[in-house]
Amino acid sequence: MPARAKAFTVIAHRGARGHAPENTLAAFDQALALGAQWVELDVQWHAGRLWVFHDSRLERCTDGTGWLVDHDAAALRKLDAGNGERIPWLSEVLDRIDRRMGVNVELKTADGTAAAVAEELRAYLARGWQPEQFLVSSFHLPELRDFRRRLPEVPVGVLLAGVPLGLAAAVTELGAAVCSLDMDFADPALIADAHARGAKVFVFTVNAPDDIARMKALGVDGIFTDYPERALA
Repeated sequence: MPARAKAFTVIAHRGARGHAPENTLAAFDQALALGAQWVELDVQWHAGRLWVFHDSRLERCTDGTGWLVDHDAAALRKLDAGNGERIPWLSEVLDRIDRRMGVNVELKTADGTAAAVAEELRAYLARGWQPEQFLVSSFHLPELRDFRRRLPEVPVGVLLAGVPLGLAAAVTELGAAVCSLDMDFADPALIADAHARGAKVFVFTVNAPDDIARMKALGVDGIFTDYPERALA
C-alpha cells in the first residue's frame, strides 16, 4: 500500500488576516468559513483584561495612537480596529469559536499574561473545551515556562526567530509539543532536531503557494498563514 500522507496543520494567522482586519472577530469568522483547522491570536494582559492584539502600539491596527498600555479599558474598547471592528477580549473570541477549531494563544507580554491566560483557559476547560484544543506559545520563554507551571495539561509551543546554538533545546527544557519557526530560519537541522525531541514543527508566516510547497517539502507539520484557503487547496 502507498505511504499515508503526513497530516499538515493549517493555522489561520491572527485569524484570516488576508481577508479581514487581524485579530478581530471578523477575521476569526473568516478563518472558520475558509475551513482552517486552527487559528492563531495574540494576547496582552492590561487593565484587568486579555486583549487580542499584536502590537505594543495602536497606530497600525486601529484609529488610536500611542502605546496600548497607556490607555484604559474604556478607551481601548472605543477604538476602530478596522471596518468598524473592536479589539476583542480573549473570552469573546473563545465564545465565538465555540470549540469549532483549535486556538493557538500567543503570549505577547509578560508580567501576568501567563497567569491570566492560564486562569481563563482553565475556565474554558471546565466548560467542555479539551486541553488539545489549545496551544499556548511565546517568544518570551520565561513567561511560557510560567504558563506551563500553572496549567500543565495544555500543550505549549516554543517560538523561535532564529537558529539557536542549541537548536531546539528549548523544546526539551519546556516540555513543548510544538516548535514554531520563522520561515526565514526553517533550517533542516533545526527541524530535524525538533522532531527528534518529539515536537511538531510549524512555520510562520507562509502565504505564497510556492513557499507553502517548499515548507511541505521540508517536512514541517504545519504553517501559519494569512490565507488558509491557499494551503487547504
